[in-house]
Amino acid sequence: MKHLVFAIVFLSFNLNAQHKIYISPTGNDANSGTKTEPLATLIGARNAIRLLKENQSFKTLAFTVIIEDGLYVMKEPLELLPKDSGTQKHPIIYKAEEGAHPIFSGGKTISNFTETENGLWQTKIPESVYYNWKFHQLYVNNNRATLAKTPNQGFIKIDTVFQNIWKQGKSKVAERAEQIIYLDSNGAKALQNIKPNELKNVRFKAYHKWDYTLRHIDDFIADSSKIVTSGKGMKPWNPLKKDRRIILENYEAALDAPGEWFLKDNGILLYKPKDGETINNTEFIAPVLGNLITIEGNAIENKYVQYVNFEGLSFKHCHYKIPPTGSEPNQAAAILNAAILVENAKHINISNCEVSNIGQHAVWFGRGCSYSSINKTYIHNIGGGGVYLGDFKPLQNELHTHHISVENNIIKSGGQEFPAAVGVWVGHSSNNIITHNDIGNFFYTGISVGWVWGYKPSLAKRNTISYNHIHHIGWALLSDMAGIYTLGASEGTVVEKNLIHHIHSYSYGGWGMYADEGSTGIVFKNNLVYSTKTGGFQQNYGKHNVVKNNILAFAKKYQLQCTIPEKHKSFTFTNNIVIFNEGMVAKGAWDTVVAEIDKNIYWNTSSTDYNFNEHNFNEWKALGFDKHSLITKPYFKDAEAFNFNFKRKNNYKKIGFKPFNYSEAGIYGDAAWIEKSKLKTEITEAFDKAVETNMKMKIKR
Repeated sequence: MKHLVFAIVFLSFNLNAQHKIYISPTGNDANSGTKTEPLATLIGARNAIRLLKENQSFKTLAFTVIIEDGLYVMKEPLELLPKDSGTQKHPIIYKAEEGAHPIFSGGKTISNFTETENGLWQTKIPESVYYNWKFHQLYVNNNRATLAKTPNQGFIKIDTVFQNIWKQGKSKVAERAEQIIYLDSNGAKALQNIKPNELKNVRFKAYHKWDYTLRHIDDFIADSSKIVTSGKGMKPWNPLKKDRRIILENYEAALDAPGEWFLKDNGILLYKPKDGETINNTEFIAPVLGNLITIEGNAIENKYVQYVNFEGLSFKHCHYKIPPTGSEPNQAAAILNAAILVENAKHINISNCEVSNIGQHAVWFGRGCSYSSINKTYIHNIGGGGVYLGDFKPLQNELHTHHISVENNIIKSGGQEFPAAVGVWVGHSSNNIITHNDIGNFFYTGISVGWVWGYKPSLAKRNTISYNHIHHIGWALLSDMAGIYTLGASEGTVVEKNLIHHIHSYSYGGWGMYADEGSTGIVFKNNLVYSTKTGGFQQNYGKHNVVKNNILAFAKKYQLQCTIPEKHKSFTFTNNIVIFNEGMVAKGAWDTVVAEIDKNIYWNTSSTDYNFNEHNFNEWKALGFDKHSLITKPYFKDAEAFNFNFKRKNNYKKIGFKPFNYSEAGIYGDAAWIEKSKLKTEITEAFDKAVETNMKMKIKR
């Protein structure tokens, strides 16, 4: 009967007509899909298109799925396979109806709360009682709630760590090991509150250098401030050790601050309300689905998913289930999945959409993707990172990911569950354009490009990173991070005309632009970087990078850094303006690095002190650097107020500097779109407070 309904409804359409299928919150997937008889789900629309394609007379029709306003609770992810492809002339389009803002939710509303004698709210969740359903994120009034933790502010410090290796394996990192961690006095107090029957649920989060470890606790002894945990061995280059910071979470006694929640084993959800919240005005949504959209073809067999567009849709409430093993440390939180996962596909375009309130990465164009895009999409309040491109391995030929455009997106407030995540990550992927994005409020790095440490083969070539606004990154939580971070041989990659500011690490790092291990063949030009912790530019080691015509301003400790000198030329640093009011000009391996450094301006706005790696300017020149450079005022209009336009040009012309319009960086569009990118004042003020506190601390690397 269903086949007959579709045949009758659609046979009257002309062969080459634009065919419209409607979806409504009040629809039914048994309907015909017309405006008056709409379907109910994306899957229903996909199945309708499949059905029509089976009829040869409809082969060349263009299909547009029009989605009415409202909330759509997804029971399962939308999966698109090669048979769900459109064509170049007629892509399949899933789009919001004009003026509509449909929301697709992978979550479940939790209700029927009552207030307890101690001021908590509670409700019993039947699915948790009868089916052992557990969730690891919760959204309250469209905001991420905090899982019960201690301490509420600050951290517990590690005193001592011992490791017992159970199985080494072939890697430097043991396959299986046990760590015995002794905590400071704050940890001792916290352990006293854990009940033995809660132990299986208790987790700790550890922050160490650029990494983050999430583990369950196998055992604890409160009297000796000791916790025992097991999993993989610690990385020798970045282990847990004295003074590393942790928090404990997911036990009832830690539920002591407004906005915290805890789900008991008996299915009772507890919540401590914030000021102004009432049971009647508070919405609770627990994420259920671990993925919202999967697009998967087969590149090896030349069966791609192709020519599919998503326009004007919101995707929310995607769950990241923390495995029993926790989450071992991994740079850029690269082991997470994504709410929207695309693999072995071409010409997939996401525009004017929204992804928020999720526990993992938002969008990942994985292996075998090409000629696709994401633009004007609002990605925010995410547990992981924003947009990830490519794979961890250098996959060749049809499995190589290339030519992806990431343009005019707002990517903010990420890393909320996994702080090592980044705004945009490019692994072994080439010829991508990442431009005009606003990336803010992350804990590790804004944009990361490359996935090879050293000089091994890399496929991260010819990527363009331009006109991005990257700001409020770091929060003094992790180290060894930057606004823009590069790795490995990346010949043809250009980093230009980006605006980067307010970058602050916990200990070392906190750079604007960071060419890390093996970065090669990258051009950094026409970028404005200001308000960083340890410099506008840092190179660890690499080959033949070019740093030209940048403005690097007001780093707190050093303006420039380099480490690990090599026999070949590491980089060229010319035609740049460096302005500062505290700290050293240069710090690191400058006495032995091979680099061309010349025709730059240096200006200290607060004194006549110019410390070039413990050399004065004349001694610095004697090393062969800056023969034609100047210590002179660049004549910015108001550098202290971050106005780096020029009021006079006679000095910058002497070094061949060419002014650029840094106001062009960031997103573009109407006023409402621009307004969305702005961080709330309380966030920027909290960032400044974190920076101020961090600069007063004596922190061991």
